[in-house]
Amino acid sequence: MRQLPEYPWDTLKPYVDRAKAHPEGAVDLSVGSPVDATPDSARAALADASAAQAYPATVGSLELREAIVAWYQRRRGVQLAETNVLPTVGSKELVALLPFLLGLGAGDAVVYPEIAYPSYEMGAALVGAAAVPCDDPANWPEKTKLVWVNSPANPHGRVLSLEQLREAVTRARELGAVLVSDECYAEFGWEAPWDLEPIPSVLDARVVGEEMTGVLAAYSLSKQSNLAGYRAAFVAGDAELISQLLVVRKHAGLMVPAPIQAATVAALADDSAVSAQKQRYQARREVLLPALQRGGWQISHSEAGLYLWATQGVDCWDSISFLAERGIIAGPGIFYGAAGAKHVRFALTATDEKIAAAADRLRSANFR
Repeated sequence: MRQLPEYPWDTLKPYVDRAKAHPEGAVDLSVGSPVDATPDSARAALADASAAQAYPATVGSLELREAIVAWYQRRRGVQLAETNVLPTVGSKELVALLPFLLGLGAGDAVVYPEIAYPSYEMGAALVGAAAVPCDDPANWPEKTKLVWVNSPANPHGRVLSLEQLREAVTRARELGAVLVSDECYAEFGWEAPWDLEPIPSVLDARVVGEEMTGVLAAYSLSKQSNLAGYRAAFVAGDAELISQLLVVRKHAGLMVPAPIQAATVAALADDSAVSAQKQRYQARREVLLPALQRGGWQISHSEAGLYLWATQGVDCWDSISFLAERGIIAGPGIFYGAAGAKHVRFALTATDEKIAAAADRLRSANFR
């Protein structure tokens, strides 16, 4: 069995224990797990579809595929057909398994951002491919077979422009590589121009041109609709690639349960619930951001997404220790690559009360 590194979040336990010892309790801003209610529309659809005695289709119901197509047109300005979409069991499953699903192995390279969600690297490790953190398309190696981009990015919230996405797609096509854009935070833009304009998708015709050849986008409803426990997600793009993924997923038994498919249909149509959730996160951001700045933290990027990427200019573990003493748990930047070693990730996915408590502690405790 291939030896994988220790799961990074397990190494945070001593700091979690220290934070929990705080007289007023711990405030956990480390893992971006939603705390707000799942929309009633999705819950009702789940219940109505609960008599699911037959196996669900791996390709997804026609209703689900039509709902994904309609959502892409309405929310992302992207024209798709039902053959361009495929449901997945959450997006992390897709990220970790895509190199396997594409048939990659030793001698191939998987490129991903220099500061990135760890599962991109783990997907390469699971198939014995080379994992290459690199942001500059000009430096992607010739053996590259899969490229991940992430916009808005986890952890730092950077948004890639149309021009940057085009450059990435062009280079991937030159290499004969599949390019996949992880876009699951696309509904959460905070700073200009993304507070008013839709965040670009890699599937936008202004990026891919007339054909989506070699290009996919991954999306999840975990954050925008509080469906993390449902594992509701999908991949879209090049119809030929979607067909290839479908065949392997059929053989592997990777299918989204029928009640979850029904709930996903309802959630995709419920724009008002997404808007309300965005307002909740914006309100929390407006409490936490100035508190961090007042406490001497510098905020990098963070113009979109559900995190604040902050630094005191010191090793992230020193910052994590400082926060733990004040009962705050955050994500060490080193979890996201060597380039994040002096940063800390603060999640906005905590209750209003917890965000307010963290802000109070941060305002009254300057790092220096």
